Amino acid sequence: MNELIEQKLSILPDYSGCYMMKDRQGTIIYVGKAKVLKQRVRSYFTGTHDAKTQRLVGEIVDFETIITSSNIEALILELNLIKQYDPKYNIMLKDDKTYPYLKITAERHPKLIITRQVKKDKGKYFGPYPNSFAANETKKLLDRIYPYRKCHTLPDRVCLYYHLGQCLGPCVNDVSQETYKEMIDNISRFLNGGYKNVKNELLVKMLAASEELEFERAQEYRDQIINIEKIMEKQTITMNDFTDRDVFGYAVENGWMCVQVFFVRQGKLIERDVSIFPLYQEPEEVLLTFIGQFYSKSEHLKPQEILLPSGIDAEIIRQLLEVNVFIPQRGKKKDLVNLSIKNAEISLNEKFLLIERQESKTIGACEDLGEAMNITIPLRIEAFDNSHTYGADPVSAMVSFVDGKPNRKDYRKYMTKTAAAHDDYGAMREVVRRRYIRVLNENLPLPDLIVIDGGKGHMEVAREVIEDELGLSIPIAGLAKDDKHQTSQLLYGNPVEAIPLKSTSEAFYLLQRIQDEVHRFAITFHRQRRGTNSFTSALDGLPGVGPKRKKNLLKYFKTVKAIQEASIEELQKAGLPAAIAVSVAEHFKAQELLEKK
Repeated sequence: MNELIEQKLSILPDYSGCYMMKDRQGTIIYVGKAKVLKQRVRSYFTGTHDAKTQRLVGEIVDFETIITSSNIEALILELNLIKQYDPKYNIMLKDDKTYPYLKITAERHPKLIITRQVKKDKGKYFGPYPNSFAANETKKLLDRIYPYRKCHTLPDRVCLYYHLGQCLGPCVNDVSQETYKEMIDNISRFLNGGYKNVKNELLVKMLAASEELEFERAQEYRDQIINIEKIMEKQTITMNDFTDRDVFGYAVENGWMCVQVFFVRQGKLIERDVSIFPLYQEPEEVLLTFIGQFYSKSEHLKPQEILLPSGIDAEIIRQLLEVNVFIPQRGKKKDLVNLSIKNAEISLNEKFLLIERQESKTIGACEDLGEAMNITIPLRIEAFDNSHTYGADPVSAMVSFVDGKPNRKDYRKYMTKTAAAHDDYGAMREVVRRRYIRVLNENLPLPDLIVIDGGKGHMEVAREVIEDELGLSIPIAGLAKDDKHQTSQLLYGNPVEAIPLKSTSEAFYLLQRIQDEVHRFAITFHRQRRGTNSFTSALDGLPGVGPKRKKNLLKYFKTVKAIQEASIEELQKAGLPAAIAVSVAEHFKAQELLEKK
């Protein structure tokens, strides 16, 4: 602990609230909440912790607290602070998991669609469904049963659905609002668990049609009944009622937490959501934060009921979400919670070895690298590389790695402005200067280590900019390659010397990934630039062809080669006046003769 932290710990309040942990650059790296701030914040700096929590505490150089009047206010504030600051050690539900929903649109003549985006647009959403197939099959079934509008926009004449009796044809017929509302209400009732009533109604219609010898009609009803049984009743009923509920369970092991959410819809367990993340607080507190974030995502609709395991403050969730929340003590609901907990334990056991291995390849590699170089753990690394073809189309690139993983939102591309075409050192000097002047001007986080894809000369020009011009103190390393263009040595120090790293170590593999990534990023950008330049230059200088005609030619012929090989007549078809078409054809013919010579 530094002196500032010691002083602040001595005056911590005995109230509930939130705390924000900061690193040496003043960046908020963790946000938490507590019923008693004094106890919770002090716990980070006393006693023993696992390696993961020690790593968090090792980065803390300052903290702030905000007092709240209640635990629910603390939870709401915590959720807002996490959203605002995006601290790197907090749970952030950023995964791309989405689920299909059926939606009745909010239009004069509503239609039924499948969507993965839940919006506040007055539409009615039903789901989630376990997969697209289940959603599609349900929609097809409803398409056959109810003659609602199927088209995206109303046409000016009836379509095939109208002739099949599967649409009332609001495009040409005056369908009353009452008729359409009754149909939409029936669809809503069906999707809310009333499909058994619909099946019984179809059964009555089938028998009536059969008695009136309308056998084709009776067969249609029979097929619809079979489809309802096949699609809507193929899963085992887990509850006797049709209440939509989400069931939460969690497991904790070795500083990691797994949360499982079971989606129960219309009495059926249809899908589950699995999240695994590092744990820095009490799991009961973390689950509250998780649930708050979970329902802040638009694709997670609040159900009628939420079931929680014991030990969780259900009242906070009840107030936060304004939904029924229960901690069941017995019966089927308790069995569902236990099943969710059991699944969380299994998932955590299955993932734990993989998580541990991944951590050793990322943050563990950063720790080993810092130890080998005798510097602060380089959790934020930025690497630079140049690319050109014999001095032509020179570009540079910078990639960013945070906690040993690519941080692609911070990648940057550079076209050199002041450096000469063949001046590789000048290009490195320019882009390093541009990068860190911008970092200082915009108060962006500085890296813990700068890696230059090059040797002593490239390192020196970077050092001149960083230390002599900008007055910064950031370690600068170089990466040398062997004859096979593979990473061979880490260069560092003053004077520069090779840092011994085993080629099988995670630190070496991390440097290898960084060097490969910055080279890939630079060479890709260079190829794009070179391709753009060669693509446009072939059409530059064509007699009578300006930017607009150039664009029209490319649109018509698709490729430059096709334009070069086009006849005068074809050029005229593409929109060129006769005289210009002749000039363009002659231009390319003369160019071809020169190339043959």
